[in-house]
Amino acid sequence: MGFIGDVINYIIDMGASAMLPLVIAILSIIVGVKIGKAVRAGLMVGVGFVGLGLIVDMMNQNLGPAAQQMSKNFGLSLNVVDLGWPGMSPITWASSIATVAIPVAIAVNVIMLVLKLTKTVNIDIWNIWHMTFTGAIAYAVTGNFAIGIGGVIVHAAVSYKFGDLYAPLMEDYFELDGLTVPHGTGTWLAPFAFTIDAIIEKIPGVKKINFSIDNLQERVGVLAEPIVIGGILGGAVGFLAGYDFAGAFQLGIKMSAVMVLMPKITKCIMEGLMPLSERMKEILTKRSGESEFYIGLDPAILLGDSEVVTSGLIFIPLTVLIAVIVPGNEILPFGDLATIGFFLGIAVAVHKGNLFRTLISGSVIMFVTIWIASQAIPWTTALAQSVNLTNGASQVAALDQGGCPITYLYTQLVTQQNMAGFAVIGIVYAICLIFTVRGSKQRAAELKEN
Repeated sequence: MGFIGDVINYIIDMGASAMLPLVIAILSIIVGVKIGKAVRAGLMVGVGFVGLGLIVDMMNQNLGPAAQQMSKNFGLSLNVVDLGWPGMSPITWASSIATVAIPVAIAVNVIMLVLKLTKTVNIDIWNIWHMTFTGAIAYAVTGNFAIGIGGVIVHAAVSYKFGDLYAPLMEDYFELDGLTVPHGTGTWLAPFAFTIDAIIEKIPGVKKINFSIDNLQERVGVLAEPIVIGGILGGAVGFLAGYDFAGAFQLGIKMSAVMVLMPKITKCIMEGLMPLSERMKEILTKRSGESEFYIGLDPAILLGDSEVVTSGLIFIPLTVLIAVIVPGNEILPFGDLATIGFFLGIAVAVHKGNLFRTLISGSVIMFVTIWIASQAIPWTTALAQSVNLTNGASQVAALDQGGCPITYLYTQLVTQQNMAGFAVIGIVYAICLIFTVRGSKQRAAELKEN
């Protein structure tokens, strides 16, 4: 693995905004897309991720301090700062598991495709870091490399099955035919949304409550437009942080910019991915005889939806408040506040854009995420210490992946530290998976009828 490992590490070090365009362009050429079109597609994906990175950086630089100040104003004593995915992904890639994880995750995908256990073809190499994280945590805690690789395999296999389950939602709600999202924290948390949606459907009166940006615009006009909602939410966070009028107003303007620019930037990513996606589907259909394959992509493609972005902004202050009521929690949400939309994107599709239901399931999702991430602080700290990336902090935490159910369940299973917690979360999650399979089949049936 010497030379190959060095090459993989070099590519990883390039970051998503450079790595993904290169991967997309090379794969496109390999599968037969014309060179000029492939190069343009890769560059377009790069443009999209650079733009997305600029927006996320702006949100971190402006919303992060506002959220911290807001927590101080309310006297919150949360002493472990959430690093978020920008901090946790480099820590994960620095693990010795990482070099092996990429070919392992790809091999799992190929084997499952050959055995017809999945229809999801994951082309998003960068986000294998999510799968790597489970293995890296298990390895850091147990010191057993084989157990670490087992974590990668388990996470990857279930993720590809999730890709199959979410494909009908991608087509029905996001209008992303043939595309899916097989990785990311939102992928693992969406089963809670399926369960809550099924429960709400059984409650008379409540099941009829439905408000979204579209029907809000019909009632209140311009006040419900995304650009205005961004301004209101940004200004409200600034006000709660104790900013003066000028500071709160500036924060509102910047959040209005997020609401307008996020969908436009996401379109760049989608435009760059389409040539490869279409070509891959052609090849796979011809060779296997199957009519359906789903191309697995980055969760960023979901941020083009205004309901997803709106939900993300609403949950910035809500997540901080939820962190206060989670029993035993020590984490102050920070690094992932700017990307809460990643946690809720699939849930929005589950609820078909119903903001009322998203608020309910989103609260449950963020509660569970924070609770698991808080339980995982010793594990994430051990991982950061093993690669010397604690940056002087005595404890390290991250909501993205640190609060992922599969990492919690797998690590508890191999360490047997808290089998009572394993049993409770395992049973609840198994029930949620039943509702997920049922909900996916129902959405697929609705698509065929329409």
